[in-house]
Amino acid sequence: MADRLTVKQNTKLLEFLFASLPTWPKKTVKQRLQGGSVAVNSTVTTQHDAPLKAGDVVEVGVVRKALTPDNSSQKLEILYQDKEVIAINKPAGLLSVGTTSENKNHALALLRQQLSHAKNQIKLWPVHRLDRDTSGILLFATSKELREAVMDKWGVSQKIYLAVVEGVPKETSGTIDQPLRLDEKLYCMHVGKHKDALPALTHYRLLKSTATRSLLEVRIETGRQHQIRAHMAWLGCPIVGDERYGKKGDKMGLHAMRLKFVHPVTKKEILLEVDAPKAFYGLLG
Repeated sequence: MADRLTVKQNTKLLEFLFASLPTWPKKTVKQRLQGGSVAVNSTVTTQHDAPLKAGDVVEVGVVRKALTPDNSSQKLEILYQDKEVIAINKPAGLLSVGTTSENKNHALALLRQQLSHAKNQIKLWPVHRLDRDTSGILLFATSKELREAVMDKWGVSQKIYLAVVEGVPKETSGTIDQPLRLDEKLYCMHVGKHKDALPALTHYRLLKSTATRSLLEVRIETGRQHQIRAHMAWLGCPIVGDERYGKKGDKMGLHAMRLKFVHPVTKKEILLEVDAPKAFYGLLG
């Protein structure tokens, strides 16, 4: 669900958002408002000076469980959009792209449908992917050539995640430099040296811990499939709710929080940030 905030006194919307979300960069708050992901009393608005009165309820973000045909018409939250690239805040439970041609219930198809109209059918190409149960920033390009241009500089992009893991790491920060190899039969990554393994580098930093779980900031220099999930399990601190590498749970504690990449046309760095939903932090217990 979206983060729900109750207004205590008369004010204006953007001022209220700044005051209620003090840890968020102001640029991110504005992007969320302009992207149509803020609602006042269940009505979406992009008006920064919309008047608020005591008792009004403001919702920020669109966080849903796995989409079904019954609710697939709901809009995805757009974090950034221009003629070349589009970034969304993918909810947990939604595939990035379809696994079959018949499957239309994934972020790529839903975003195409959301942005298209009768005289202009939008085409999109995914720059990268997030696992189904991972929420956060997902980037698309509006042509194959633009996608390739972004990918040419993908090696210098910055990809930072939030992870809720089981246990507490022995070190408050560290680097996992362990190659990964895909087991196609079991569909999981094996960690360690092997003739077929590929290099994988993951940095982590402890942000908060409880008696049984920890919140980590994780930065990856490579983007191997299941990289963070496999590396955290190897460290002895599997991602909460990750049935494949740890224990089954209702939600998986992995969120793509920050992405910095080189724009394919302007060549300028674009920095996107989106906080995890409250339910994610609730996994700490």
